[in-house]
Amino acid sequence: MLYALALQAEVPNVAFSSGIILTWLAIVVVSIAGLWMTFQKAGQPGWAAVIPIYNIVVLMRLARKPGWWTLLLFIPLVNFVIIIIVSIEVAKNFGKGTGFGVGLTFLAPIFYGILGYGDAKFQTAG
Repeated sequence: MLYALALQAEVPNVAFSSGIILTWLAIVVVSIAGLWMTFQKAGQPGWAAVIPIYNIVVLMRLARKPGWWTLLLFIPLVNFVIIIIVSIEVAKNFGKGTGFGVGLTFLAPIFYGILGYGDAKFQTAG
């Protein structure tokens, strides 16, 4: 009897799982596309958006921060501060404000899409 109850309790909901996977996949595709276009606008290779770690190195270039700052992203709590600073600097280098930089931090798929596909231009003089 107890075995039969245990079997009934754990029935996976395949439709729910598929919906979550498709939503996650859509967010990933939108994120990559926005970051790809942002990199291209800044004169960096767009394909760098899909290479782990290297995409962070390129993001540091866009923020005009030294490449070794990438290592700071592996330190808990420090990484949160660094990503906020980098996001704000990337926004400023595209002629956007601090609020936009905060948006890049917390709503990256949306804001990198706006940055990549919008009319913002990367300011080469720093």
